[in-house]
Amino acid sequence: MIERYSRAEMSAVWSEDGKYRRWLQVELAVSEVLCERGVVPREALETIRAKAGFDAARIAEIEGEVRHDVIAFLTNVAEHVGPDSRWIHYGMTSSDVLDTALALQIRDAGRLLLAGIDAVCAALERRALEFKDTPCVGRTHGVHAEPMTFGLKFLVFFEEMRRNRGRLERALAEAGVGKISGAVGTFAHLDPSVEEAVCARLEIGFEPAASQVVQRDRHAALLATLAITASTLEKISVEVRHLARTEVREVEEEFGERQKGSSAMPHKRNPWRFETVTGLARVLRGYAGAALENDALWHERDISNSSVERVVLPDASLALDFMLDRMAGLIDGLRVFPERLRANLELTRGLVHSGALLLELAQKGLAREDAYRLVQGHAMDTWEKGGDFRDRVLADTEITELLSKEEIERAFSLEHALRNVAAIFERVLGPQSKSRRKG
Repeated sequence: MIERYSRAEMSAVWSEDGKYRRWLQVELAVSEVLCERGVVPREALETIRAKAGFDAARIAEIEGEVRHDVIAFLTNVAEHVGPDSRWIHYGMTSSDVLDTALALQIRDAGRLLLAGIDAVCAALERRALEFKDTPCVGRTHGVHAEPMTFGLKFLVFFEEMRRNRGRLERALAEAGVGKISGAVGTFAHLDPSVEEAVCARLEIGFEPAASQVVQRDRHAALLATLAITASTLEKISVEVRHLARTEVREVEEEFGERQKGSSAMPHKRNPWRFETVTGLARVLRGYAGAALENDALWHERDISNSSVERVVLPDASLALDFMLDRMAGLIDGLRVFPERLRANLELTRGLVHSGALLLELAQKGLAREDAYRLVQGHAMDTWEKGGDFRDRVLADTEITELLSKEEIERAFSLEHALRNVAAIFERVLGPQSKSRRKG
Protein backbone atom coordinates (compact mmCIF):
# COMPACT_ATOMS: atom_id res chain seq x y z
CA MET A 1 0.00 0.00 0.00
CA ILE A 2 1.24 3.47 -0.79
CA GLU A 3 2.47 5.58 2.10
CA ARG A 4 -0.54 7.92 1.85
CA TYR A 5 -2.84 5.17 3.12
CA SER A 6 -0.44 3.40 5.49
CA ARG A 7 -0.10 3.82 9.24
CA ALA A 8 3.18 3.14 11.00
CA GLU A 9 2.21 0.30 13.34
CA MET A 10 0.51 -1.75 10.63
CA SER A 11 3.33 -1.00 8.19
CA ALA A 12 5.79 -2.44 10.70
CA VAL A 13 3.89 -5.75 10.78
CA TRP A 14 4.25 -6.20 7.02
CA SER A 15 7.69 -4.66 6.54
CA GLU A 16 10.66 -6.71 5.39
CA ASP A 17 12.15 -6.40 8.86
CA GLY A 18 8.87 -7.51 10.43
CA LYS A 19 8.70 -10.50 8.12
CA TYR A 20 12.26 -11.63 8.79
CA ARG A 21 11.88 -11.20 12.55
CA ARG A 22 8.91 -13.55 12.47
CA TRP A 23 10.74 -16.02 10.26
CA LEU A 24 13.50 -16.08 12.84
CA GLN A 25 10.94 -16.41 15.64
CA VAL A 26 9.54 -19.53 13.99
CA GLU A 27 12.98 -21.05 13.40
CA LEU A 28 13.97 -20.43 17.02
CA ALA A 29 10.73 -21.95 18.31
CA VAL A 30 11.33 -25.12 16.29
CA SER A 31 14.93 -25.34 17.53
CA GLU A 32 13.77 -24.94 21.13
CA VAL A 33 11.13 -27.64 20.84
CA LEU A 34 13.61 -29.99 19.15
CA CYS A 35 16.12 -29.29 21.89
CA GLU A 36 13.53 -30.24 24.50
CA ARG A 37 13.08 -33.53 22.62
CA GLY A 38 16.82 -34.21 22.56
CA VAL A 39 17.32 -33.57 18.84
CA VAL A 40 19.16 -30.26 18.96
CA PRO A 41 22.08 -30.12 21.45
CA ARG A 42 21.58 -27.65 24.29
CA GLU A 43 24.91 -25.94 23.52
CA ALA A 44 23.90 -25.46 19.90
CA LEU A 45 20.57 -23.93 20.95
CA GLU A 46 22.34 -21.48 23.27
CA THR A 47 24.64 -20.44 20.42
CA ILE A 48 21.68 -20.03 18.06
CA ARG A 49 19.80 -17.93 20.61
CA ALA A 50 22.83 -15.75 21.26
CA LYS A 51 23.96 -15.19 17.68
CA ALA A 52 20.98 -15.62 15.35
CA GLY A 53 20.26 -12.46 13.42
CA PHE A 54 19.80 -11.15 9.92
CA ASP A 55 20.57 -8.23 7.67
CA ALA A 56 17.88 -7.41 5.13
CA ALA A 57 20.33 -5.89 2.67
CA ARG A 58 22.55 -8.97 2.83
CA ILE A 59 19.52 -11.25 2.35
CA ALA A 60 18.59 -9.31 -0.78
CA GLU A 61 22.14 -9.65 -2.05
CA ILE A 62 22.16 -13.42 -1.51
CA GLU A 63 18.68 -13.80 -3.02
CA GLY A 64 19.96 -12.10 -6.15
CA GLU A 65 22.27 -15.07 -6.58
CA VAL A 66 20.26 -18.03 -5.29
CA ARG A 67 16.82 -16.75 -6.35
CA HIS A 68 15.14 -18.20 -3.28
CA ASP A 69 14.14 -15.94 -0.42
CA VAL A 70 14.08 -18.53 2.37
CA ILE A 71 17.46 -19.95 1.37
CA ALA A 72 18.85 -16.41 1.26
CA PHE A 73 17.48 -15.78 4.75
CA LEU A 74 18.89 -19.04 6.15
CA THR A 75 22.27 -18.38 4.53
CA ASN A 76 22.45 -14.98 6.15
CA VAL A 77 21.39 -16.33 9.56
CA ALA A 78 24.07 -19.00 9.22
CA GLU A 79 26.65 -16.26 8.61
CA HIS A 80 25.74 -14.90 12.04
CA VAL A 81 25.50 -18.22 13.89
CA GLY A 82 28.33 -20.28 12.46
CA PRO A 83 28.56 -24.13 12.44
CA ASP A 84 25.64 -24.64 14.83
CA SER A 85 23.35 -23.18 12.17
CA ARG A 86 23.04 -26.75 10.84
CA TRP A 87 20.31 -27.21 13.47
CA ILE A 88 18.28 -24.29 12.14
CA HIS A 89 15.46 -25.29 9.78
CA TYR A 90 16.08 -28.91 10.77
CA GLY A 91 13.47 -31.19 9.17
CA MET A 92 11.53 -28.24 7.77
CA THR A 93 10.52 -27.02 4.33
CA SER A 94 10.23 -23.41 3.25
CA SER A 95 6.46 -23.29 3.66
CA ASP A 96 6.80 -24.35 7.27
CA VAL A 97 8.50 -21.10 8.12
CA LEU A 98 6.64 -18.98 5.56
CA ASP A 99 3.12 -20.00 6.52
CA THR A 100 3.77 -20.13 10.23
CA ALA A 101 5.37 -16.69 10.21
CA LEU A 102 2.50 -15.45 8.04
CA ALA A 103 0.14 -16.62 10.78
CA LEU A 104 2.06 -14.42 13.22
CA GLN A 105 1.69 -11.44 10.89
CA ILE A 106 -2.01 -12.13 10.47
CA ARG A 107 -2.44 -12.37 14.24
CA ASP A 108 -0.57 -9.13 14.90
CA ALA A 109 -2.29 -7.26 12.07
CA GLY A 110 -5.60 -8.60 13.33
CA ARG A 111 -5.08 -7.11 16.76
CA LEU A 112 -4.68 -3.68 15.18
CA LEU A 113 -7.76 -4.17 13.00
CA LEU A 114 -9.88 -5.28 15.95
CA ALA A 115 -8.77 -2.19 17.86
CA GLY A 116 -9.74 -0.10 14.83
CA ILE A 117 -13.20 -1.66 14.72
CA ASP A 118 -13.59 -0.97 18.44
CA ALA A 119 -12.77 2.69 17.85
CA VAL A 120 -15.36 2.96 15.07
CA CYS A 121 -17.95 1.21 17.23
CA ALA A 122 -17.28 3.57 20.12
CA ALA A 123 -17.75 6.60 17.86
CA LEU A 124 -20.94 5.20 16.35
CA GLU A 125 -22.37 4.32 19.74
CA ARG A 126 -21.67 7.80 21.10
CA ARG A 127 -23.32 9.54 18.16
CA ALA A 128 -26.24 7.09 18.22
CA LEU A 129 -26.98 7.98 21.82
CA GLU A 130 -26.44 11.68 21.14
CA PHE A 131 -29.16 11.68 18.45
CA LYS A 132 -31.31 8.86 19.82
CA ASP A 133 -34.37 11.12 20.10
CA THR A 134 -33.63 13.54 17.25
CA PRO A 135 -36.34 13.09 14.59
CA CYS A 136 -35.44 12.96 10.92
CA VAL A 137 -36.93 11.56 7.74
CA GLY A 138 -36.19 8.02 6.69
CA ARG A 139 -35.69 7.49 2.97
CA THR A 140 -36.31 4.52 0.72
CA HIS A 141 -35.25 4.64 -2.94
CA GLY A 142 -33.86 8.09 -2.03
CA VAL A 143 -37.43 9.33 -1.48
CA HIS A 144 -38.94 10.44 1.84
CA ALA A 145 -40.60 7.47 3.54
CA GLU A 146 -41.50 7.67 7.26
CA PRO A 147 -40.06 9.38 10.35
CA MET A 148 -37.14 7.87 12.23
CA THR A 149 -34.45 9.28 14.48
CA PHE A 150 -30.99 10.27 13.41
CA GLY A 151 -29.51 8.14 16.17
CA LEU A 152 -31.01 5.05 14.57
CA LYS A 153 -28.78 5.53 11.53
CA PHE A 154 -25.71 5.32 13.74
CA LEU A 155 -27.16 2.44 15.74
CA VAL A 156 -27.72 0.34 12.59
CA PHE A 157 -24.12 0.99 11.53
CA PHE A 158 -22.89 0.18 15.06
CA GLU A 159 -24.65 -3.20 15.05
CA GLU A 160 -23.21 -4.06 11.64
CA MET A 161 -19.71 -3.12 12.73
CA ARG A 162 -20.14 -5.28 15.80
CA ARG A 163 -21.01 -8.20 13.52
CA ASN A 164 -17.90 -7.42 11.51
CA ARG A 165 -15.86 -7.69 14.66
CA GLY A 166 -17.20 -11.17 15.33
CA ARG A 167 -16.53 -12.19 11.73
CA LEU A 168 -12.99 -10.87 11.92
CA GLU A 169 -12.23 -12.66 15.18
CA ARG A 170 -13.34 -15.95 13.61
CA ALA A 171 -11.48 -15.30 10.34
CA LEU A 172 -8.28 -14.42 12.19
CA ALA A 173 -8.47 -17.62 14.21
CA GLU A 174 -9.00 -19.62 10.99
CA ALA A 175 -6.20 -17.96 9.03
CA GLY A 176 -3.75 -17.61 11.91
CA VAL A 177 -2.50 -21.19 11.88
CA GLY A 178 0.94 -22.60 11.25
CA LYS A 179 2.36 -25.88 9.97
CA ILE A 180 5.62 -27.73 10.58
CA SER A 181 4.73 -30.86 8.65
CA GLY A 182 7.31 -30.88 5.88
CA ALA A 183 7.40 -30.91 2.11
CA VAL A 184 4.01 -32.50 1.42
CA GLY A 185 2.50 -32.39 4.90
CA THR A 186 3.38 -35.97 5.89
CA PHE A 187 5.64 -35.24 8.92
CA ALA A 188 8.30 -37.38 7.26
CA HIS A 189 11.09 -35.74 9.25
CA LEU A 190 9.43 -34.33 12.37
CA ASP A 191 6.76 -35.72 14.66
CA PRO A 192 3.31 -34.02 14.65
CA SER A 193 3.81 -33.23 18.32
CA VAL A 194 6.61 -30.86 17.30
CA GLU A 195 4.20 -28.84 15.18
CA GLU A 196 1.66 -28.68 17.99
CA ALA A 197 4.28 -27.60 20.53
CA VAL A 198 5.78 -24.95 18.22
CA CYS A 199 2.42 -23.43 17.38
CA ALA A 200 1.39 -23.44 21.05
CA ARG A 201 4.64 -21.66 21.90
CA LEU A 202 3.92 -19.07 19.22
CA GLU A 203 0.31 -18.75 20.45
CA ILE A 204 -1.30 -19.68 17.15
CA GLY A 205 -3.30 -22.64 15.92
CA PHE A 206 -2.03 -25.39 13.61
CA GLU A 207 -3.31 -26.88 10.37
CA PRO A 208 -4.70 -30.35 11.22
CA ALA A 209 -4.14 -31.66 7.68
CA ALA A 210 -1.83 -29.74 5.36
CA SER A 211 -0.34 -30.25 1.95
CA GLN A 212 2.92 -28.36 1.62
CA VAL A 213 1.01 -25.26 2.67
CA VAL A 214 -1.67 -24.10 5.03
CA GLN A 215 -4.84 -24.32 2.96
CA ARG A 216 -5.74 -21.05 1.27
CA ASP A 217 -9.48 -21.18 1.93
CA ARG A 218 -8.47 -19.79 5.32
CA HIS A 219 -6.86 -16.72 3.79
CA ALA A 220 -9.68 -16.27 1.30
CA ALA A 221 -12.15 -16.14 4.19
CA LEU A 222 -9.99 -13.55 5.92
CA LEU A 223 -9.76 -11.32 2.84
CA ALA A 224 -13.50 -11.68 2.29
CA THR A 225 -14.06 -10.55 5.88
CA LEU A 226 -11.80 -7.54 5.42
CA ALA A 227 -13.73 -6.67 2.26
CA ILE A 228 -17.08 -6.99 4.03
CA THR A 229 -15.86 -4.74 6.83
CA ALA A 230 -14.66 -2.23 4.26
CA SER A 231 -18.05 -2.39 2.56
CA THR A 232 -19.71 -1.42 5.84
CA LEU A 233 -17.40 1.58 6.05
CA GLU A 234 -18.35 2.40 2.47
CA LYS A 235 -22.03 2.11 3.38
CA ILE A 236 -21.53 4.69 6.13
CA SER A 237 -19.56 6.91 3.76
CA VAL A 238 -22.18 6.79 1.02
CA GLU A 239 -24.94 7.68 3.48
CA VAL A 240 -23.00 10.63 4.85
CA ARG A 241 -22.09 11.84 1.36
CA HIS A 242 -25.78 11.86 0.38
CA LEU A 243 -26.76 13.68 3.55
CA ALA A 244 -24.00 16.24 2.97
CA ARG A 245 -25.30 17.28 -0.46
CA THR A 246 -26.15 20.98 -0.58
CA GLU A 247 -29.84 20.32 -1.19
CA VAL A 248 -29.99 18.07 1.90
CA ARG A 249 -27.23 19.42 4.18
CA GLU A 250 -28.15 17.45 7.26
CA VAL A 251 -24.48 16.77 7.98
CA GLU A 252 -21.07 18.09 7.05
CA GLU A 253 -17.65 16.52 7.19
CA GLU A 254 -15.45 18.36 9.69
CA PHE A 255 -13.71 21.25 7.91
CA GLY A 256 -10.45 22.69 9.24
CA GLU A 257 -9.94 26.40 9.83
CA ARG A 258 -7.28 26.64 7.11
CA GLN A 259 -8.63 23.86 4.91
CA LYS A 260 -9.44 24.50 1.25
CA GLY A 261 -12.10 22.51 -0.59
CA SER A 262 -11.38 23.36 -4.22
CA SER A 263 -8.62 24.92 -6.26
CA ALA A 264 -11.21 26.79 -8.32
CA MET A 265 -14.21 27.38 -6.00
CA PRO A 266 -13.39 28.86 -2.60
CA HIS A 267 -16.84 28.08 -1.21
CA LYS A 268 -16.52 24.28 -1.47
CA ARG A 269 -16.67 22.03 1.60
CA ASN A 270 -16.53 18.53 0.15
CA PRO A 271 -16.88 15.15 1.95
CA TRP A 272 -13.61 14.05 0.39
CA ARG A 273 -12.37 11.90 3.25
CA PHE A 274 -15.54 9.84 3.17
CA GLU A 275 -14.98 9.53 -0.58
CA THR A 276 -11.52 8.09 0.06
CA VAL A 277 -13.09 5.42 2.25
CA THR A 278 -15.53 4.60 -0.55
CA GLY A 279 -12.69 4.22 -3.04
CA LEU A 280 -10.53 2.01 -0.83
CA ALA A 281 -13.47 -0.34 -0.24
CA ARG A 282 -13.39 -1.09 -3.97
CA VAL A 283 -9.72 -2.04 -3.68
CA LEU A 284 -10.44 -4.48 -0.86
CA ARG A 285 -13.21 -6.18 -2.79
CA GLY A 286 -10.74 -6.75 -5.61
CA TYR A 287 -8.25 -8.24 -3.18
CA ALA A 288 -10.92 -10.62 -1.86
CA GLY A 289 -11.45 -11.89 -5.40
CA ALA A 290 -7.72 -12.47 -5.82
CA ALA A 291 -7.62 -14.42 -2.55
CA LEU A 292 -10.43 -16.69 -3.76
CA GLU A 293 -8.37 -17.45 -6.86
CA ASN A 294 -5.50 -18.55 -4.60
CA ASP A 295 -7.35 -21.49 -3.13
CA ALA A 296 -6.92 -23.79 -6.15
CA LEU A 297 -3.24 -24.75 -6.30
CA TRP A 298 -1.66 -27.60 -8.27
CA HIS A 299 -1.47 -30.88 -6.35
CA GLU A 300 0.20 -30.34 -2.96
CA ARG A 301 1.14 -26.79 -3.93
CA ASP A 302 2.46 -24.38 -6.50
CA ILE A 303 3.50 -20.81 -5.79
CA SER A 304 0.94 -18.96 -7.89
CA ASN A 305 -0.55 -17.79 -4.59
CA SER A 306 2.72 -16.35 -3.33
CA SER A 307 3.01 -13.29 -5.53
CA VAL A 308 -0.65 -12.47 -4.94
CA GLU A 309 -0.35 -12.71 -1.16
CA ARG A 310 2.73 -10.50 -1.08
CA VAL A 311 0.43 -7.77 -2.35
CA VAL A 312 -3.09 -8.45 -1.09
CA LEU A 313 -2.46 -9.44 2.52
CA PRO A 314 -0.30 -6.43 3.45
CA ASP A 315 -2.29 -4.01 1.30
CA ALA A 316 -5.69 -5.15 2.53
CA SER A 317 -4.55 -4.94 6.16
CA LEU A 318 -3.00 -1.52 5.64
CA ALA A 319 -5.97 -0.15 3.72
CA LEU A 320 -8.56 -1.35 6.23
CA ASP A 321 -6.44 -0.12 9.15
CA PHE A 322 -6.32 3.30 7.50
CA MET A 323 -10.05 3.26 6.74
CA LEU A 324 -11.00 2.32 10.31
CA ASP A 325 -8.84 5.04 11.79
CA ARG A 326 -10.23 7.60 9.38
CA MET A 327 -13.84 6.55 9.94
CA ALA A 328 -13.56 6.75 13.73
CA GLY A 329 -12.28 10.32 13.42
CA LEU A 330 -14.87 11.28 10.81
CA ILE A 331 -17.79 10.01 12.88
CA ASP A 332 -16.47 11.73 15.98
CA GLY A 333 -16.04 15.02 14.12
CA LEU A 334 -19.16 14.86 11.94
CA ARG A 335 -21.24 18.03 12.09
CA VAL A 336 -24.98 17.37 12.34
CA PHE A 337 -27.63 20.06 11.77
CA PRO A 338 -30.83 19.22 13.72
CA GLU A 339 -32.68 22.20 12.20
CA ARG A 340 -32.08 20.78 8.74
CA LEU A 341 -33.19 17.35 9.92
CA ARG A 342 -36.47 18.87 11.06
CA ALA A 343 -36.90 20.99 7.93
CA ASN A 344 -36.38 18.00 5.66
CA LEU A 345 -38.74 15.89 7.74
CA GLU A 346 -41.44 18.51 7.20
CA LEU A 347 -40.54 19.14 3.56
CA THR A 348 -43.36 17.00 2.13
CA ARG A 349 -45.96 18.66 4.37
CA GLY A 350 -47.10 15.61 6.29
CA LEU A 351 -46.83 12.93 3.60
CA VAL A 352 -44.48 10.87 5.77
CA HIS A 353 -47.50 9.99 7.93
CA SER A 354 -49.59 8.46 5.12
CA GLY A 355 -48.86 4.90 6.24
CA ALA A 356 -50.02 5.55 9.79
CA LEU A 357 -53.23 7.12 8.48
CA LEU A 358 -53.85 4.09 6.26
CA LEU A 359 -53.63 1.79 9.30
CA GLU A 360 -55.97 3.98 11.36
CA LEU A 361 -58.61 3.68 8.64
CA ALA A 362 -58.08 -0.08 8.36
CA GLN A 363 -58.58 -0.42 12.11
CA LYS A 364 -62.00 1.18 11.67
CA GLY A 365 -63.06 -1.58 9.33
CA LEU A 366 -62.48 0.16 6.00
CA ALA A 367 -61.25 -2.21 3.30
CA ARG A 368 -57.52 -1.74 2.72
CA GLU A 369 -58.00 -0.89 -0.96
CA ASP A 370 -60.59 1.75 -0.10
CA ALA A 371 -58.39 3.17 2.65
CA TYR A 372 -55.42 3.22 0.30
CA ARG A 373 -57.49 5.01 -2.37
CA LEU A 374 -58.56 7.73 0.07
CA VAL A 375 -55.09 8.32 1.48
CA GLN A 376 -53.26 8.13 -1.82
CA GLY A 377 -55.66 10.57 -3.46
CA HIS A 378 -54.84 13.26 -0.92
CA ALA A 379 -51.15 12.34 -1.01
CA MET A 380 -50.95 12.71 -4.79
CA ASP A 381 -52.78 16.04 -4.65
CA THR A 382 -50.26 17.25 -2.07
CA TRP A 383 -47.38 16.12 -4.30
CA GLU A 384 -48.81 17.77 -7.40
CA LYS A 385 -50.69 20.82 -6.12
CA GLY A 386 -48.93 21.71 -2.90
CA GLY A 387 -50.69 22.49 0.32
CA ASP A 388 -50.75 20.44 3.51
CA PHE A 389 -51.61 16.74 3.61
CA ARG A 390 -53.17 16.92 7.07
CA ASP A 391 -55.44 19.81 6.06
CA ARG A 392 -56.72 17.78 3.13
CA VAL A 393 -57.38 14.81 5.39
CA LEU A 394 -59.24 16.90 7.95
CA ALA A 395 -61.40 18.38 5.18
CA ASP A 396 -62.45 14.96 3.87
CA THR A 397 -65.76 13.98 5.47
CA GLU A 398 -65.37 10.38 4.31
CA ILE A 399 -62.32 10.18 6.57
CA THR A 400 -63.58 12.31 9.46
CA GLU A 401 -66.75 10.24 9.68
CA LEU A 402 -64.55 7.25 10.44
CA LEU A 403 -61.74 8.85 12.47
CA SER A 404 -61.95 11.29 15.33
CA LYS A 405 -59.66 14.30 15.41
CA GLU A 406 -57.63 12.57 18.12
CA GLU A 407 -57.17 9.50 15.95
CA ILE A 408 -56.08 11.62 13.01
CA GLU A 409 -53.67 13.51 15.26
CA ARG A 410 -52.23 10.19 16.44
CA ALA A 411 -51.60 9.22 12.82
CA PHE A 412 -49.65 12.46 12.36
CA SER A 413 -47.82 12.22 15.71
CA LEU A 414 -44.02 11.94 15.73
CA GLU A 415 -44.12 10.67 19.27
CA HIS A 416 -46.40 7.83 18.23
CA ALA A 417 -44.30 7.02 15.17
CA LEU A 418 -41.09 6.89 17.21
CA ARG A 419 -42.47 5.28 20.37
CA ASN A 420 -40.41 2.07 19.94
CA VAL A 421 -37.05 3.66 19.21
CA ALA A 422 -35.97 3.23 22.83
CA ALA A 423 -36.76 -0.48 22.59
CA ILE A 424 -34.48 -0.80 19.55
CA PHE A 425 -31.65 0.89 21.43
CA GLU A 426 -32.21 -1.42 24.38
CA ARG A 427 -32.06 -4.45 22.06
CA VAL A 428 -28.68 -3.37 20.74
CA LEU A 429 -27.03 -1.62 23.68
CA GLY A 430 -28.84 -3.21 26.60
CA PRO A 431 -30.92 -1.67 29.40
CA GLN A 432 -28.15 0.80 30.22
CA SER A 433 -28.97 2.69 26.99
CA LYS A 434 -31.95 4.19 28.79
CA SER A 435 -29.83 5.97 31.37
CA ARG A 436 -26.80 6.91 29.31
CA ARG A 437 -26.25 10.60 28.96
CA LYS A 438 -26.31 12.09 25.52
CA GLY A 439 -23.12 13.44 23.95
